[in-house]
Amino acid sequence: MNDGDRAVALHAQLTEVHRLLLDRVDELREGRPLLAHCLAFCAALTRHHRAEDEGLFAELVRARPSLAPAVAKLMEDHELIAMLLAKVEAAADPDAAARELDGLAAIMESHFAFEERVLRDAPDVEVGVKEWM
Repeated sequence: MNDGDRAVALHAQLTEVHRLLLDRVDELREGRPLLAHCLAFCAALTRHHRAEDEGLFAELVRARPSLAPAVAKLMEDHELIAMLLAKVEAAADPDAAARELDGLAAIMESHFAFEERVLRDAPDVEVGVKEWM
C-alpha cells in the first residue's frame, strides 16, 4: 500500500469512527435511556480522544511540525468536549441533559469536520490506525 492509499484509508476510518460517535449522541438526543447509554457513549468518546492525544496527534506533530497549531486546537477541543461530557453526566433532569447533549453534538460536529480536514491535508503521515481509534 502506498502513502496515498494509506492516507485515504486513514481518512475513511477516521470519518467512520466520527460518524458512529455522532450517531450515538443523536440516539441519546432522541430519548434513549440516558444513564446507561450515556455512560457507554461518554467512555467511548473519551477513549477515542485520549488515544488521539497520546498517539495520533503526537505522530502528526513529529512527522509534520507545521501541524502543531492545528493539533493544539484539536487537543483544546478535546478538553472542551470533556467538560461538556461531565455536564451531561451531571445533569439533574432529562431536559437539562438534553440541552447539554445539543451543545455537545454541535461541538462534536465542528471538531470532527476540522480534524478530518487536518488529516486529509497530511497525506504523507503514516500512523497505525488501530492504535488510536
